[in-house]
Amino acid sequence: MAAHRSGPLKQQNKAHKGGRHRGRGSAQRDGKGRLALKVLSRKVRKELSRVDQRHRASQLRKQKKEAVLAEKRQLGSKDGPPHQVLVVPLHDRISLPEAFRLLQDKDTGTVHLNEWGSTHSFVLLCPRLKHRWYFTSARPGDLHAVLDMAKVADTILFLLDPLEGWDSTGDYCLSCLFAQGLPTYTLAVQGISGLPPRKQIDARKKLSKAVEKRFPDDKLLLLDTQQEAQMLLRQLANQKQRHLAFRDRRAYMFAHAADFVPSEENNLVGTLKISGYIRGQTLNVNSLLHIIGQGDFQMKQVDAPIDPFLLNPRVVKSQDSGAAMEICAMDAVVDMEEDLKVLMKADPERQESLQTEVIPDPMEGEQTWPTEEELDEANDCLKESSKVVKKVPKGTSSYQAEWILDEDGESGGEDEYDDTEHEDFIEEESQDESSEKEEEEECETMTIGESVHDDLYDENVDEEAEEKMLEKYKQERLQEMFPDEVDTPRDVAARIRFQKYRGLKSFRTSPWDPKENLPQDYARIFQFQNFTNTRKRIFKEIEEKEVEGAEVGWYVTLHVSEVPISVIEYFKRGAPLIVFSLLPHEQKMSVLNMVVSRHPGNTEPVKAKEELIFHCGFRRFRASPLFSQHTAADKHKFQRFLTADVALVATVYGPITFPPASVLLFKQNSNGMHSLIATGHLLSVDPDRMVIKRVVLSGHPFKIFTKTAVVRYMFFNREDVLWFKPVELRTKWGRRGHIKEPLGTHGHMKCSFDGKLKSQDTVLMNLYKRVFPKWTYDPYVPEPVPWMKSEISSTVPEVDME
Repeated sequence: MAAHRSGPLKQQNKAHKGGRHRGRGSAQRDGKGRLALKVLSRKVRKELSRVDQRHRASQLRKQKKEAVLAEKRQLGSKDGPPHQVLVVPLHDRISLPEAFRLLQDKDTGTVHLNEWGSTHSFVLLCPRLKHRWYFTSARPGDLHAVLDMAKVADTILFLLDPLEGWDSTGDYCLSCLFAQGLPTYTLAVQGISGLPPRKQIDARKKLSKAVEKRFPDDKLLLLDTQQEAQMLLRQLANQKQRHLAFRDRRAYMFAHAADFVPSEENNLVGTLKISGYIRGQTLNVNSLLHIIGQGDFQMKQVDAPIDPFLLNPRVVKSQDSGAAMEICAMDAVVDMEEDLKVLMKADPERQESLQTEVIPDPMEGEQTWPTEEELDEANDCLKESSKVVKKVPKGTSSYQAEWILDEDGESGGEDEYDDTEHEDFIEEESQDESSEKEEEEECETMTIGESVHDDLYDENVDEEAEEKMLEKYKQERLQEMFPDEVDTPRDVAARIRFQKYRGLKSFRTSPWDPKENLPQDYARIFQFQNFTNTRKRIFKEIEEKEVEGAEVGWYVTLHVSEVPISVIEYFKRGAPLIVFSLLPHEQKMSVLNMVVSRHPGNTEPVKAKEELIFHCGFRRFRASPLFSQHTAADKHKFQRFLTADVALVATVYGPITFPPASVLLFKQNSNGMHSLIATGHLLSVDPDRMVIKRVVLSGHPFKIFTKTAVVRYMFFNREDVLWFKPVELRTKWGRRGHIKEPLGTHGHMKCSFDGKLKSQDTVLMNLYKRVFPKWTYDPYVPEPVPWMKSEISSTVPEVDME
């Protein structure tokens, strides 16, 4: 009997996969000691018992409490810098001298006025509380001085009015301070005891309710008597300190005294001696110093004079009478020998360089976009090459004949036009004169009562500024209604007008090389290979590496070289002199990108490439920014105006600054005042961030067929249609298409689309080019006109106390 054999169509089932159910031993044998990637990269964590976990948590809490107490004890103590308090009145009715009089109590401690003679600054030494304060205030109405002093103040003391809290000027000041970043602050009310007893409780309730909006969970202290002033001092001494990141990683100083020694070669430049207390970090003499509003400088040496504001001054006995007397700090400085005063001197080999820009080498050819001189030279060469001598029969060439005819035609037409226009103008002028005479005869005895007031009002109106502002409003309105749409010029060919633009299949996915067609200014800037890693490395060195130099809390004198004499003149006028040490690379120029949002109190249109005033971290400078969308893509669309609804990115050329850093944008008005227009923070230092400008050309369908249409008014000659033929078209109602062929010589073109067009639709063409900021960086900001309540109240709403 023959055995059955399966045919070729027999069903074949899958074999059983035994590997899924292997045991642990077989898997370990197959792995042969290999470890998974997660096991290799993950740190070995020891599982603690419950008792050990509680013990560890209690140790961490204890360490944090000790750190907070050590910080409180060091600030204002004999070993630390004085507790610097910035007093900011928020209302016109606040009396700053009266507040200082209450704080300058001889029973509390010793009062020292500063050396440069400002009546709004003093040092208070209180041995009983083991604390010393340095109270300062800015000149009334000087906004930049308030912001600069807030950058280095340990505590800000806000003085409130008992009835209104703060006025429009105070609200404007608070907006700027909140945007910059507030250190520790305290709220005090002045003048509430002057109200009737029945109204004091109601005033405190209304004021507390109004303060909750800006300062939630903060108590109001009183400042009307000596006892209340002592309670305020205790509150200031025991407060927990809030930190600002940009100043905790740098050494900084608020100048108590300054002196200027002119150089032998030039009296306008010399050595500036700045005396004050080191704060933040240890100051190295080889690092660079930035004087706010003045620029970057190098140091020669650092001296160590005796602290003029000792909490417990040394006491010696006189040989004659045996009575105790205090040694004056200034006398001790005079008696000290010069060699003992010098702490350290700069080392020329280790000192940071003041080089801010790269010297470009034209032979490297890094910048691929031609300069203006190269473009002009190329045009001249084209003109010369076009002049070709040809053999012609008798007479002139065709070029000469056309040129002569054009000249004659133009000159004759202009003469006839000028004559007729002149005659029409004479006739109109004579008619106007006759009509004016008739009106004068009729209106000889009429008078208008408000004409005098109108004339006085018109004298204060700048007509040119009004016209410019009206034009800006029109442009902003057109940009909102028709975004990026421009008219194709008729006197210039579109292929020449938009020669720097290109078409993109997709703005999001189409490739664009960031190193392509760079301007000449990019050869002057510095660029990081990886900005994030460099920033992390520098911050890690600050935390771990020990720096040799002046420690925090020391009273030192810095010798800053090559400083202009205008700095000491600025200081003698009563302005604050504040210096910050720079981290590595922070003196070099690059491209800064800042995320900013429009301030709700300002409604005037702000156009791109308009000069603005920047407060970026500890710096203050002027520049002309570009605005672009804040997205996560590799290309960012250029914005012509600073819009009020979304956050944008402002791009400028500026010195490198490591974030975090706050950003404030001000605009100088025609009256000299600086108005806050935007606030934000520093995003990155990245020259490769591409800002792409879009231009939209529009055309109208003339004849519509099934899926084709004749479009006109987008171009006005045949060559432009052929030039832009590869670029894709779109419509406002979502159709897409392309140009098939030109029709005639007047710019008409046949286009095909993916669907039938409507007669109301508009055909659009998107063109793109990369734009770069202007090199308008200026570290010197002019002093603003002091605040005027009438000007600020027009932009900032009054506070409602109800």
